Amino acid sequence: MYAVIFCGGKQHKVAEGEKLSVELINDAQTGSEIELDKVLLVSDGTNIKVGAPYVAGAKVTAKVLGAHGGEKVKIVKFRRRKHHQKVTGHRQWFTDLEITGIQQ
Repeated sequence: MYAVIFCGGKQHKVAEGEKLSVELINDAQTGSEIELDKVLLVSDGTNIKVGAPYVAGAKVTAKVLGAHGGEKVKIVKFRRRKHHQKVTGHRQWFTDLEITGIQQ
């Protein structure tokens, strides 16, 4: 059984027991259970339910494993022959989840 969820502006294909990183969920405490109710598709191998935009009554439960910072990205703006260079950076934070159940 698998599902496609919408979380953090991205779509993720998940199955029970799978671990994944999604963009930071602010109100998620480490060790707590959360419910993701924006389910776009649910499949049990033979039957497929597709939502418009979400599947009614479907939800995915997940255990929060923790949060971590992603890889740092450098942004360089450079204008040649103008004596101008600007360097900034960004680090995206992620929440680690373990999928514990999928309900249709």
